[in-house]
Parts: sequence; C-alpha cells; structure tokens
Amino acid sequence: MSNKKLTAINSGSKNKPALKASGRSQVKRYTRSKAGNFFYVLFLILFGSFSVLPLIYCIVTAFKPLEELLVYPPKLYVVNPTLQNFMALPDLLSNLKIPLSRYIFNSFFVTVITTLLYVFIAAMAAFTLAKSKIRGRRVFFLVVQLALLFNGTTLSVPLYLIYSWLGIIDTYWVMILPYIASTMGVFLMKQYMESTLPLSLIEAARIDGSGEFRTFNAIVMPLMKPAIAVQMIFTFVSSWNNYFTPALILHDDKKKTLPILIAQLRAADWLKFDMGQVYVMIAFSIFPVIIVYLILSKHIVQGVALGSVKG
Repeated sequence: MSNKKLTAINSGSKNKPALKASGRSQVKRYTRSKAGNFFYVLFLILFGSFSVLPLIYCIVTAFKPLEELLVYPPKLYVVNPTLQNFMALPDLLSNLKIPLSRYIFNSFFVTVITTLLYVFIAAMAAFTLAKSKIRGRRVFFLVVQLALLFNGTTLSVPLYLIYSWLGIIDTYWVMILPYIASTMGVFLMKQYMESTLPLSLIEAARIDGSGEFRTFNAIVMPLMKPAIAVQMIFTFVSSWNNYFTPALILHDDKKKTLPILIAQLRAADWLKFDMGQVYVMIAFSIFPVIIVYLILSKHIVQGVALGSVKG
C-alpha cells in the first residue's frame, strides 16, 4: 500500500472524532430562562383559573341563600352557606310531568352511544386515510378538511330537513348522527397515526396474513389509546352538554335530556323561581363529566410519557 493511501486513511480516522464532536456541537439545546419559566407558569395558572372559574361559581352558588343570589355584581364566595336549595329540589322535581330519571337515562344513553360510535368510526376512517393504499386518499382527506369549515349550527336547517325526510324526528338518532358525521375526530386521529404509528408494524401484520379489520382491532386500537381517550372526553362533554339540537328538533318530552330540563326549570315562572335550585341541577350534571375525565386522563398522561420516551 502506498504512502499516500496510508496518509489518507490515517487522516480520515483522525477526522472522525472531530466530525462527531462538531456534529455534537451543532446540536443546540434550547432552555428557558428563569423569567421565561415564571411567565410560563403564570400563564398556565391564569389559564387554568379562568377555565375552572365557571365550575367554582356554579358549585358555590348552589349553596347561596336567596338574598345572596340577588346581589349584583355576583360574588365568587358565599357568606351564609345553606342547604336550602338541595332540600327544596325534590319537591320541585316531583311536580315534573316526566320523572327526572327519564332525563338522566336519555342523557346517559345518547352520550354513551354517541361516544362509542363516534370514536370507533372516526378511528376506522383515520386508519383508512393514514395507512391504507386505496386511491384517492388525498381527495377524501381534503373533503374532511373542508367539512371542518361548517358547524352544526350552520347546517341546522338542512339537517332538520334531512331528519324529517328520513322520518327520525323525535328519536334518539337526531342527537347521535350529527356527532358521528363530524370530521374533527377523523382529522385529529389521522394526524396522530401518521406521527406515532409505524407503517412497518402494519405491513408486518399484513405479511402475516392479518386482515385490515383484524389489524385495526388488534394492533391499531391499543396503540391509539391516548388519542381515543382525548376524543372520548371531548365527545362525551359535547354530547352531554348538547342543548341546541334537542331544543331545535325534539318535541317529545320523553326523549329530552338534562340540559333541556335545566333550561325548562329556568324558564318556568322565572320571577318567582329560585336560581339556586338551577345551579344545584347544573352541579349534579357536571359530576359525570368529571368522573369520565378522571378515568380517561391516565391514558392521556401515558401517551405523553411514551411520546417523550420515543423522542
């Protein structure tokens, strides 16, 4: 071997550590200053307080006597707490034409069915758009994005005409179908799949002879727990608090939900009505949402932890 080749090899081997060192030096780590951390924490505290403020006001107001309810501007604290609103609520509910249990059943039935169907269908559609090999995926995804420009309020009149044509007015389907047809969950789950779900895993399952539906249920769904938990929370809260659609389309009192009942209690002889009892009903209706969030939030935390480990 000539001296020139030996010199080139030696120089190349000597330059490797230098290249690695230079490569490491090019990696910049961005860290916040103490002032940045302070404003970051301050922003989170202010945003969290602003978000929790309505919940706190609702719970506090449920314990206010009538004289404190009439104070303007309203206060976030109660001077003389009382259980009078809680004790008077059974007498008020006993005068309803439809029992309270019927409203609770309607809310739970519609919300649970809507959440399960919406999450499953949205995940299947997202899997098709993200990992399948069908033609026209980009066109379908463009349609999904365009559908995000329209909300339920904008389409309320066309939806009412469609429901009337289908003959499903005064049924539970008028509260379920609008959420199933929503494309927001499809968009979010597709983005999550493309960023976290490896295509090699799907291809390996296909090579082993697994069908698309089996691959989706056995492989994709378990890996999608964080995204599914987020969508379930959003869908549950939105469906549970849905007032516009039932108020617009439903005429049968036996199909109405808790938000409709609360609105009816508020509208019934409001000059003589004690608003404290309305806030008691609102406080009770909030607890299922809190329970669902506490159950599903651990999957969100696990997903964030797994994402940080992978990164």
